[in-house]
Amino acid sequence: MISLCMIVKNEEDILSKCLSNIKNKVDEIIVVDTGSTDRTKEIAKKYTDEIFDFKWCDDFAAARNFSISKAKNDWILVLDADEEVTEFNNETINEFINTDKKIVGRIKIINSFDDSSGKKRLFGRVKRFFNRKYFKYEGIIHEQVVKIDGEDYKNVNVDITANHVGYEKEVISRTNKTKRNKKLLQKAIEQKNDDSYLYYQLGKTFFIEDDYLDAELNFKKAIELERNMKYEYVQDLIESYGYTLINLKKYKKALELINYEDAYKNIADFNFVMGLIYMNNAMFKEAVLKFIECQNSDECNIEGVNSYLANYNIGVIYECLGFTEEAMKFYKKCGNYKLALNRLNIIR
Repeated sequence: MISLCMIVKNEEDILSKCLSNIKNKVDEIIVVDTGSTDRTKEIAKKYTDEIFDFKWCDDFAAARNFSISKAKNDWILVLDADEEVTEFNNETINEFINTDKKIVGRIKIINSFDDSSGKKRLFGRVKRFFNRKYFKYEGIIHEQVVKIDGEDYKNVNVDITANHVGYEKEVISRTNKTKRNKKLLQKAIEQKNDDSYLYYQLGKTFFIEDDYLDAELNFKKAIELERNMKYEYVQDLIESYGYTLINLKKYKKALELINYEDAYKNIADFNFVMGLIYMNNAMFKEAVLKFIECQNSDECNIEGVNSYLANYNIGVIYECLGFTEEAMKFYKKCGNYKLALNRLNIIR
């Protein structure tokens, strides 16, 4: 038996789509409203009677734990209103529930976001499925699942997938999410100024706003504080720092990421950002090798870095060096990628 637990505020534009996709996959829906002034609660009532008010106190973990406390079932699935479930394998989910109550399930999140070349997709795993007898939330923002007894725990991937649209520019603009996040993260850092994860999240918030100078400062601080390369967020921290330096045109400085090659040499996303760094430093041989290495990985976080994006950049390098035939060969490997098709039309 599974309870969906959500916290919401002013989500009238997206809540119905979220709930309609999940309503037949869970046994109970808990909606906790933190101060909506629109039709959010009215929409929620179409799907559940379990709607509760929570006075917002700038603490996401407190709101999450309140929602969990209202559930009738011990197994909890957590979603946000801007997430739409597209896959839910009942058979494997039931197997997971009956295997070990002290393991946390990581659901797959497909993030849609905008950058200078248009819409992109980012794949990730987040800890959202667990038994409330053993787990709770901590952290006023970007709250984390922790074991109630404070011990370490195992987590495994579960067959639940959701599309997340919360970081598309239109949604960010409408919800003012980044301004709220910055305020809460800065408050959290005041209370705990040696937490690498908080600086990482603040850096990500500035990055989303295209404020690369402040993103650089916070990513650098996070890297200085964190010494354990095995933590899940550190890989993204290093890669995000690399992209930030590229956007700031600090290409020589970005070569510092070479220091992390031993830790992430088999990761497509790390090899891709290293390829871009080499490319912008006119180290074309090294760049091509990195883009080829990207394609040795079956999985990636940013869609295309292990396939058409890597081939496109190899094509660009060969075209710039005057090897038109080689460039065309790699552009043709990019399928329907618009930028590659444009280059083919130009150089044919």
